Amino acid sequence: MLIGEVARRSGVSARMLRHYDSLGLVRPTGRTVGGYREYSAEDIRRIFHVEGLRSLGLSLRQIGSALDDPGFTPSVLVGDLIRKAEERLNREQELLERLRAVDTAEPSSWQDVARIVELLHGLASPSAARRQQAVLAPAEDLPMPAELLAEAVLIESDPNVAGALRWALARAGGDGVASLIPAMSSENVDIRRRAVLALAELPGDEATAALTDALEDTDTTVRRHAALALGARGMTRAVPTLVGTVVEGPNDVEAAEILGTLASDAEWADRIMSAMVDELAAHTADSAVRMRLTQALAEMPGTIALNVLRQLAHDDDRAVALIASALVKALEERPV
Repeated sequence: MLIGEVARRSGVSARMLRHYDSLGLVRPTGRTVGGYREYSAEDIRRIFHVEGLRSLGLSLRQIGSALDDPGFTPSVLVGDLIRKAEERLNREQELLERLRAVDTAEPSSWQDVARIVELLHGLASPSAARRQQAVLAPAEDLPMPAELLAEAVLIESDPNVAGALRWALARAGGDGVASLIPAMSSENVDIRRRAVLALAELPGDEATAALTDALEDTDTTVRRHAALALGARGMTRAVPTLVGTVVEGPNDVEAAEILGTLASDAEWADRIMSAMVDELAAHTADSAVRMRLTQALAEMPGTIALNVLRQLAHDDDRAVALIASALVKALEERPV
């Protein structure tokens, strides 16, 4: 079969077939009387082998080695090709995400695009100070893409940078909540903790619903931050977790203040007081817990905690008794 017909049937151009011949990769078995290349059936099979290996990303030199070396084993070479393909896909994925971030910001000019790319580079910096600067000092007329900020806050380990990202996300508007909600189902507890802190600073019913779901999280820290955020929004469903926060700490002072606010509702005042009295009875041997609960009682509105504090002023635990006595005095002297 002459080169023209081989080219038509194989889909490999005559020029490429000549190149294969010059490299010794596929040499036609014979020549016609006129000196034209003549390919045998075995030559054509080799052409298809070459094209198949090329489709895997092998170089022509690698293909020649693979086809001509009887002892050649493909595992190492294929493994290397897999790694290179993965690296290429990762680069392409990064590019795609960068393009989506630019598109989300709806830039009106190439100058805006350049500013967004600068922000992306800043957020990717190994320097925490540089990342924080990128968040806090954007161009005044450049909207911060909520999706980009949400993605960044979920992987940020530096507390200062994370705080800046949450601040920027709360100001960005957009679909920040929708970008964070999937993270609340992550198996990585650190991601869930970062997500709940970010949701706590976002307004709206959608964020409140996600925080309410977080009260059932398996992680104490996630539940605590969700309860603090919900309590600050006046959601009484957070009361049991807030009482638990007073018992366990940290954030017991903040939880006590929120409980005091929620107790302005007479119905919930009784429930909150009952819950804290129950906890006092359950922790008779834990001085630290009893002190936290005693201090929390002082946050209750009016004098509804006065009788309990008077009893605690005679507690067997001297530290608890001293705290309760001081609080009783303060409440009795408080202007009505």
